[in-house]
Amino acid sequence: MNEEQERIDHGPAAREVNQPAPVEGALERAIALQVRRYRQATGLTVGDMAKRAGISKAMLSKIENAQTSCSLTTLSRLAAALDVPVTALFRGADDNREAVFTQAGTGARIVQRGSRVGHDYTLIGALRGQHKRMEAHLVTLTEQSEVFPLFQHPGTELLFMLEGEMVYGHCDASYRMRPGDALQLDGEGMHGPQELVELPIRFLSVVAYGDIEA
Repeated sequence: MNEEQERIDHGPAAREVNQPAPVEGALERAIALQVRRYRQATGLTVGDMAKRAGISKAMLSKIENAQTSCSLTTLSRLAAALDVPVTALFRGADDNREAVFTQAGTGARIVQRGSRVGHDYTLIGALRGQHKRMEAHLVTLTEQSEVFPLFQHPGTELLFMLEGEMVYGHCDASYRMRPGDALQLDGEGMHGPQELVELPIRFLSVVAYGDIEA
């Protein structure tokens, strides 16, 4: 294997997929994506997969590029060749996937408990759904305060240090955090900064909540 081939077979490039050609609709694109993913996961070439499913290589190529609609017979053959339920090939056809993009400097500043002098919280993204929710904040500490806020909430929180140094407490434990350090914690336990060692301090706080009962 030469160096160029090795770069293709490993790393981010290996996870890229070709953009399907514009065709019929969401159903065809979903089937194209799932057939290609399952085929690649099993290590089959297009030719091998076509032979196993009993269809032509050209037909399989069209299916994987969302350039044709599959009959139920063809879908059944593809599922059998991949050893997956037929329903697995429809996955993603009717799913709406949310995404939040926040440009630098445009996040909403949060004023609430914990927004004491020198404690700045900027909301940089939130996803809310029927059963889940995630919020991300950029926290900036610029002045040492005698009283640090303590937090307690449902869900799991991830802290990722970007700048400065601090000692962060969770329940009875303390963690000295520097740029590049990450701390994941159960939000039900009391937590918050205990000592600001090197200012300014900036860290990313991401809170993921579990199922929320209606």
